Amino acid sequence: MLAAVVHGKSLRLQKKPLPRLVPGWALVRVRLAGICNTDLEILRGYHNFRGTPGHEFVGEVVRTAASPGHNQKAADGWIGRRVVGEINVTCLGLGLLPPCATCRRGYTTHCEKRRVLGIIGLDGAFAEYLALPLVNLHRVPENVPDEVAVFAEPLAAACEILEQVDLRKCSFAAVLGDGKLAQLIARVLAVSGLEVTMYGRHASKLAVASDAGIKTRLVLRARNWKTPENAHELVVEATGSPQGLAQAITMTAPRGTLVLKSTFHGAAQLETWPIVVKEITVVGSRCGPFGPAIKLLASRELAPGKIDPRPLITRVFPIRDAPAAIRAAQEKEVLKVLLKP
Repeated sequence: MLAAVVHGKSLRLQKKPLPRLVPGWALVRVRLAGICNTDLEILRGYHNFRGTPGHEFVGEVVRTAASPGHNQKAADGWIGRRVVGEINVTCLGLGLLPPCATCRRGYTTHCEKRRVLGIIGLDGAFAEYLALPLVNLHRVPENVPDEVAVFAEPLAAACEILEQVDLRKCSFAAVLGDGKLAQLIARVLAVSGLEVTMYGRHASKLAVASDAGIKTRLVLRARNWKTPENAHELVVEATGSPQGLAQAITMTAPRGTLVLKSTFHGAAQLETWPIVVKEITVVGSRCGPFGPAIKLLASRELAPGKIDPRPLITRVFPIRDAPAAIRAAQEKEVLKVLLKP
């Protein structure tokens, strides 16, 4: 198969064998894959990953292998199904017994022995095929096209905020950043009933949010942003940059909640005293539930409570042009870039 492989700070195309199928896993033909900021940070050294990146995908199951003691017929029921997949491969998917202490506590996305698709120890979706455990897969409803389904993983990450924060205590929220994940977060919070303002530095990206009914504010300076202090009960930092955290702390109201979504290679410098003085609750937020995300995507109609991510798509590249796609994804006015094997 053709795959894109991390080579220094860039991607290089390479012919590789199909992923080896182990018991309990499925071979998935990738139909579309999305490039996200984490993939770009991997090329800057994040997690020191070597292999094929990519963790946002929609695909089709072409082969399965039942786990020991399980029915092969049931496993074969996945063949031909369009699927999306959770990216954390845990003790259950790895067939490890007894499970680690974290898995026993129910926090499987933090499994002590996990592999993460395209990020830690497992080749990802920037290829013609990938392999994942059957327990990681979710069926895609027939009425959800590929270009919508490919957003299931980042939308699930946005939905994680709903699991972590009691929105009944919030009326107003700020989303700091105007990129791909920030756009989805703003929409999830808005359909959940909050009044949302997105702060960003790119007028064209803010226009996409505005078209979806999100209030926006253009920030003209990259440093020392002129944004309101102590104004928001809930602030979600999704800039993807080290500078965003300090600004998010400034914007969070006393006794407010600050949700951190950015992952980047390197460190952020900040003063911590405002967190203490304002008694801010800081919440790290990563992967999220696929069920609510798929439900939000499961209609082509722009009805209340539905999210249509297609306006976020800037370009679609064939997999053979993956290096060019990565370069395009780093351009300032670009939102989502997709790869099509």
